[in-house]
Amino acid sequence: KFFPFIFSLFSFILIANITGLIPYSFTITSHLIVTFSIAMALFIGINIICLKEHGHLFFSLFLPTGSSLLLAFVLIPIEIVSYFVRPISLSVRLFANMMA
Repeated sequence: KFFPFIFSLFSFILIANITGLIPYSFTITSHLIVTFSIAMALFIGINIICLKEHGHLFFSLFLPTGSSLLLAFVLIPIEIVSYFVRPISLSVRLFANMMA
């Protein structure tokens, strides 16, 4: 169902990184704004698809099963922060790998 999109994204990143092997050229993924834009577009798109597919059950992702109610007050904020920081950290990681 999502294979064409994933394959085209993979091809784009692969070709963008391989162009850096050509002498006197650079990879476009060595710019932080490019990697951040790709990450944010995917993050928003994936969240919209997940909300359409799973509805309110999507939010059960933030609370592991079997957790006590007392532990939930600590776990839910940590999980929400880590969920929203993930695209930023992945885009910075791709940027740093291409700059190295």
